[in-house]
Amino acid sequence: MLRLPFLLVVNLFLGLRLLLGLPFRLIAGRKRPTWVRFRLSGTPPYRPRPVPRFRWGRAPEEPATVTSVEALGRALKLLARDAKLEGILLEVEGLGVPDARREALRALLSDFQAAGKRVVSWAVMVDTDAYPVLAAADEVLLAPMGRVELVGYAAEATVLGEAFERVGIQAHFARRGDYKTAPELFTDGKVSDIQRQTLESFLDERYGALVAAIAADRGKTPEEARALIDAGPYSAKRALEAGLVDGLVHEADLGTHLGLEAKKDEEPPVPTFDAYLETLAFPPVKWRRFKRKPRLAVVDVAGIIIPGGGGAGRFAAADSVVKALRQAGRDTRAKAVVLAVSSPGGSALASEQILEAVKRVAKQKPVIAYVDQVCASGGYMAAIGAKEIWSAPHAVVGSIGIFMGKFDYGALLEKLGIHRTTLARGENAAFFSSSRAFTPHERAALEREVEEGYQSFLELVAQARGRTKEEIHQRAEGRVYSGLRAKEAGLVDRIGGFEEVCRHALEEARVASDDFELVRYGGARGGLSLLKLLSGAAHPATYAFCTASWSLWGFGAASRRFD
Repeated sequence: MLRLPFLLVVNLFLGLRLLLGLPFRLIAGRKRPTWVRFRLSGTPPYRPRPVPRFRWGRAPEEPATVTSVEALGRALKLLARDAKLEGILLEVEGLGVPDARREALRALLSDFQAAGKRVVSWAVMVDTDAYPVLAAADEVLLAPMGRVELVGYAAEATVLGEAFERVGIQAHFARRGDYKTAPELFTDGKVSDIQRQTLESFLDERYGALVAAIAADRGKTPEEARALIDAGPYSAKRALEAGLVDGLVHEADLGTHLGLEAKKDEEPPVPTFDAYLETLAFPPVKWRRFKRKPRLAVVDVAGIIIPGGGGAGRFAAADSVVKALRQAGRDTRAKAVVLAVSSPGGSALASEQILEAVKRVAKQKPVIAYVDQVCASGGYMAAIGAKEIWSAPHAVVGSIGIFMGKFDYGALLEKLGIHRTTLARGENAAFFSSSRAFTPHERAALEREVEEGYQSFLELVAQARGRTKEEIHQRAEGRVYSGLRAKEAGLVDRIGGFEEVCRHALEEARVASDDFELVRYGGARGGLSLLKLLSGAAHPATYAFCTASWSLWGFGAASRRFD
């Protein structure tokens, strides 16, 4: 009852503020900017995150910083309709986004250019991952002291078996699936051919996408694009000579370069989007709607999956995720749910708990799973409870398999002069002992548990994907796919971006999806060591894709782990 009067008062206040500021905006509108500046930095999310009311101890954001992909899209749509606007200046600084988000940014720039507007980009330094965003512009500028760290993608696989042996630690694991390579980090003395082949497949896909982007943006053939990558990294001078950038301009000279008028003895600044809005007679107003927007719930399954609901670390604690799913299910305004999975897996028990919770919510309303980075093993198990699974083209998907085991510190303890005697009643009573290896009887029990867990995993996936266990087995045994190859294998339903998934989820709920409210439930916390997870992996079983055993990155960027 009180909501309607409250909304009337708020909208009245907004209207009065709009009218009172009109004369000032009309005066400012005489010099409406012809160029607007945006700053792409860090890892902007798809949608705006809640801003803390108090920001004590936090440095304020730089002006013009893009707060989300969706916010940039809204701004560009508004600017594209302004006949007086020539274009935007896009500053790229320390940008580090997953492949899917990078493609979403490139798509927004392409739509803006299709409206007849120009994009000029500028940076001091960009790496292999950020260069495709910089190069999507009509004119690419670099600071004279800048660098283009474009060299392609490298991958490293790590194994610790020999190092462990030298210090007296033995890793004893059983796995189901030749491609379930997670335990190899601790058991093997050299990188296996399977790990090498898996890495090669991801390198080929990402490198191919990079070559295609450079060729299209810079007007090169694929062969010329590959030659440019092979000749990197580049100083600013060499980047200009190679055609990777179109000019070298100091930051202070960007306004002059764009043809903006300067005050006496001052370089003309390029206005921000907020400054642009102040010159519009009637800028966009966030009116309080009498009819609420459709609500879409997003539940995060982010990080290593572990049982329980507490503890420190970057994890998806089963109790916390289940609670978030229940909240999303009870939210009567949320007509659909997007399950945002970014997990390499973890505890089998915890993964199945999450799966059952997803299934329960899916009986109430549409649930669509989406992955833009990694949805492997236990993470994939959580996703199969959804009505559909969507993936970014180069996300890591699959790794259907299982392993169990423990670490034996017996030899290390002896070297340290520590002597431990194990006494037991029951053949498997010392199953979890860390002072000795498995006995033959214990090993048989371990293998039995692993096989049973693997068959259960196959059955769950087969039921969810509408296939036989044998068909899933042919795609399983720990095999890892990119999103594109996972779709071909029938492990995901569609390839797309986050906004597409959100609209599709609402369409499945038969709700208009042009304008909606997004509410997030759950999320990841701090950083949990995979070593800690594996150390306790004897029981329960573990569904995990090893995030620590190999990494894939572009030169100049921080090492990117699939976690």
